[in-house]
Amino acid sequence: MVLEKGDLRAVLIDLHGTLHVENLAIPGSVDALMRLKKTPLKIRFITNTTKESQRFLWERLRNLDFAVEQNEIFTSLVATHKLVCRKNLRPQLFLEDEALEDFQGAETKNPNAVVVGLAPSKFNFHTLNDAFRLVLSGAPLIAIHKGRYYKRQDGLALGPGPFVAGLEYATNRKAEVVGKPEASFFLEGLRPFDCKPNEAIMIGDDVIDDIDGAQKLGLTGMLVKTGIYREGDEVKIFPPPNYVFESFPAAVDYIIQHLV
Repeated sequence: MVLEKGDLRAVLIDLHGTLHVENLAIPGSVDALMRLKKTPLKIRFITNTTKESQRFLWERLRNLDFAVEQNEIFTSLVATHKLVCRKNLRPQLFLEDEALEDFQGAETKNPNAVVVGLAPSKFNFHTLNDAFRLVLSGAPLIAIHKGRYYKRQDGLALGPGPFVAGLEYATNRKAEVVGKPEASFFLEGLRPFDCKPNEAIMIGDDVIDDIDGAQKLGLTGMLVKTGIYREGDEVKIFPPPNYVFESFPAAVDYIIQHLV
């Protein structure tokens, strides 16, 4: 899909790997976001980040000088909490302590569901075996997302996806996935704007979760070669990304010059 000048109303932006990697901003991204925010476009940040709460994430971004308001961030963590509350579930949570505040109010005693996020310190044989037994006995398995890996300052690291896949394999059950690339997550990201998918762009570094998921729904996909991007990612999906840029600032330059 190719947008014409004036067709674009909203931009959805991934965070980790697109604007920053842990406590390092992608070069030029702070200024690029400021320039994008001066346009009439609606902007929202949608992320699968589950290692820390929405507030922790917002504070990290503010400390990096990004012009981001907390209510502009929509996380798969918050979406999963809403799902758990709506279904009256008592989850066994695979979450780091920094993320637990987004599950305040959820009952976790005597769990009857398993919720998996990015929790490196919680993944061990005993906790995973408890989860295996719960799912085997009929408890729903919920993946906050199934990211394969993510970028850290010291290199790539395993995401929650391999652990979810292990539980699926062992129990012969499929997980309910909440975050990207699920269509419902993108639609919820656009909901405040009353905007159709074909009037929006998704910018991200993950060709599967960010770009393929968005394009299948009708958004225009802009892949950036930062974060978890690896050479050849462009040909891993069909149709390929609508656009490929070296970085977020390059994507913003194109948007301002050709689409606004």
